[in-house]
Amino acid sequence: MLLYQHKSLNGPIVSVEDDEDDQYLIEQTIRRLSIPNEVRFFANGQEALHYLEQTDEKPLLILCDINMPIMDGLEFRHHINKSDYLRKKSIPFVFLTTASNPPLVQAAYDAAVQGFYKKATNYAGMHEQIRLIIEYWQSCLHPNNDF
Repeated sequence: MLLYQHKSLNGPIVSVEDDEDDQYLIEQTIRRLSIPNEVRFFANGQEALHYLEQTDEKPLLILCDINMPIMDGLEFRHHINKSDYLRKKSIPFVFLTTASNPPLVQAAYDAAVQGFYKKATNYAGMHEQIRLIIEYWQSCLHPNNDF
């Protein structure tokens, strides 16, 4: 039971993922976990960036792939970091991706991400990853909290 709530607790979960199968798995996992937040899918960082720049919503979380067309996940994260408006939203940013190697993980953390997960290879593993990520951010204090 949460003793406090942050403004974004009921905000959407933003998934930046170009693979339709992975979008489906993410959405099904969130529904099976009975998480009521709406999930907004974007096929690349450019689409997600446009949405975030135009909305007053405070998303609960950004789950982002790295390798995508038009604007990849690292470029997307760098654009967020350069924007005063988006930085002030304090949206937790977590990579959930199949790409992983030490230089890539280092580049992600250099861009101040809050997590980096290599996508599980099966549904049960992905279910557990998403459950852990969302539960953490539902209970974590951050600048959007009312406490």
